[in-house]
Amino acid sequence: MTSSEDQALSGAIFEESALLTVKDLSRMCAVDERHIVEFVEEGVLNVVEINAAEWHFTGAALRRARRALRLERDLEINLAGIALALELMEEVERLRRELQARR
Repeated sequence: MTSSEDQALSGAIFEESALLTVKDLSRMCAVDERHIVEFVEEGVLNVVEINAAEWHFTGAALRRARRALRLERDLEINLAGIALALELMEEVERLRRELQARR
């Protein structure tokens, strides 16, 4: 085995019902807080709660933000395109789940 095969991947289970701040999301996605704000401004992410002038997101926003960052990096899609692509991807996933449930 090579040294890369010996390395174990680490991860954490994250509850989608948890509330995250802009700071939390930016840290978990390894981007500047301004990037998260831009995602909100373009409709890529939705704020679910505002407390003491601080935005809060659900844990599902973490998955959506990471997916958005991959689209931005890998396909060089602009923010408006990312918002549209995510909506379409989520619609396809919803329709697939619905189809599976009917089978």
